[in-house]
Amino acid sequence: MENLEEKKQRVRELLKERDAILLAHNYQRDEIQEIADFTGDSLGLSIEAARSDAKVIVFCGVHFMAESAAILSPDKTVLLPRIEAGCPMADMITGEDLKRFREEHPDYTVVTYVNSTALVKAYSDVCCTSANAVSVVRYLDGKKIYMVPDRNLARYVASRTGREIESWNGYCPTHDRLTLEEVMEKKEEYPDALVVVHPECRPEVVDAADHVCSTSGMYKFCRESSAKRFIIGTEMGILYRLRKENPDKEFILASESLICPNMKLTTLDDVIEALEENKYVITVPEEVRERARKALDAMLAIPRDA
Repeated sequence: MENLEEKKQRVRELLKERDAILLAHNYQRDEIQEIADFTGDSLGLSIEAARSDAKVIVFCGVHFMAESAAILSPDKTVLLPRIEAGCPMADMITGEDLKRFREEHPDYTVVTYVNSTALVKAYSDVCCTSANAVSVVRYLDGKKIYMVPDRNLARYVASRTGREIESWNGYCPTHDRLTLEEVMEKKEEYPDALVVVHPECRPEVVDAADHVCSTSGMYKFCRESSAKRFIIGTEMGILYRLRKENPDKEFILASESLICPNMKLTTLDDVIEALEENKYVITVPEEVRERARKALDAMLAIPRDA
């Protein structure tokens, strides 16, 4: 099957046959996002899948995202089309690492970014997303906070809340690669553009931005802004939907290096194979799932504007 349109059609046929739903993260290839039932950030997609009546969830993303779907939808089959699609940042901390920290520092409340493995979530008190991390930490007033695994998100939250936050020394290689020099060069080239970056970026990049937000926040901000030109500081996959939703606006990637190789692994051929051969099934041991679910539920119980 060589034709791209034929492949898309085959995916839709297989989804119907399998009673399946196709989820695509905002950083996936354009053609994957184009035919997905839902596109979005990792947790939002898992929540949509849990609400769905579909029996099978095909998650076009990375391993921890499929785990999150399995945590929230234990009665559904969760497929990750490319088993080697992982997240370097999530792999920077293990469950054993966090267990050891907790044993040595029982007075800390552990806030874990959803970009983490199920086992790390299981050793956490509460999860957070890049969109609600500030609200979560504000809600935990008076607690000693330890954030994992992203040091850059922790620094951003500390700057927004005035809280003293200690963190694991992890980072997203793609976002951390973006330098202040690259942003300033783009700003000099496009002086009328607003700089919009993800909080996983380095602190000096965050400080130089006009707006800092999650991927879902970027869609909203750019849609509602009266500006006509934006310099975008996150993975290039977001450009597909930004341009689709705002045909009258221009979006410039802050750096050509903003490509996550893991997010670009999944192809339409992989999705077809996953549906035809039921691979790769992602499961989470029940004891780990229940504990990780508590950390996610604790997050979902916190008011968004806390």
